[in-house]
Amino acid sequence: MRIATWNINGIKARGINLVRWLEEEKPDIACLQEIKSVDEAFPRADLEALGYNVETHGQKGFNGVALLSKTPFEEVNRRLPGNEEDEQARFIEGVLSTDKGPLRIVSLYLPNGNPVDSDKYPYKLGWMRRLIDWSKQRLELEEAFVLSGDYNVIPTVDDVHDHDAWWGDALYRQETLDLFRELKMLGLTEAYRACDDTAHLYSFWDYQAGAWQKNKGIRIDHHLLSPEAADWLAACEIQKDTRDWEKPSDHVPVVLSLDCQAA
Repeated sequence: MRIATWNINGIKARGINLVRWLEEEKPDIACLQEIKSVDEAFPRADLEALGYNVETHGQKGFNGVALLSKTPFEEVNRRLPGNEEDEQARFIEGVLSTDKGPLRIVSLYLPNGNPVDSDKYPYKLGWMRRLIDWSKQRLELEEAFVLSGDYNVIPTVDDVHDHDAWWGDALYRQETLDLFRELKMLGLTEAYRACDDTAHLYSFWDYQAGAWQKNKGIRIDHHLLSPEAADWLAACEIQKDTRDWEKPSDHVPVVLSLDCQAA
């Protein structure tokens, strides 16, 4: 089973690229972030024509996440628990059956948090604490799950082109890294690093100052696996070629392969 995460940076701007990529790669599941669309305006029919079941949690002009799956989900939940007043569309989860048991898949768009001296950074840290609480509860059930998405977290110095340029940013400061480490220390496996320890491979390049051409990137798109899902880990790759397409997203897909099949 191939599960991709991709921050597409707007379905209206990147819809053609998404369809092209789905036709070429044919992932079993695609976790999308920053769809920037209300549910009603999402181009569901175009994706259903490719054989995908479509579940969205949208928001006008900002944020928004989606799950595309070749297999229908048996359960779908929207919103990260823990704050009833949080209206931002950043979390959607679906459950499907595999030949090795149930698998829960989350598409998440963790807050950016900049500027750090605004209320956006406490919101980011609070959201991360809520994700830790959610993960603790799921781990107690000993079920296989995958947390896929744009984490807006640079995990280590090996995941950034210039440590000094980024250190102190909301994506790369001690409070952020401490919470990300706490999340992983629950027993979650960061799939890409479990498969490839090569330094300075990235999933995001800014549109400004020739960042793509100069390879001034960061790695902020991740798959975290519960122990049960980690037992099925087969491979994980970053697909850089989409960053060179016309009107690209500033992120590229990260594709996880699990040794299981939809039932």
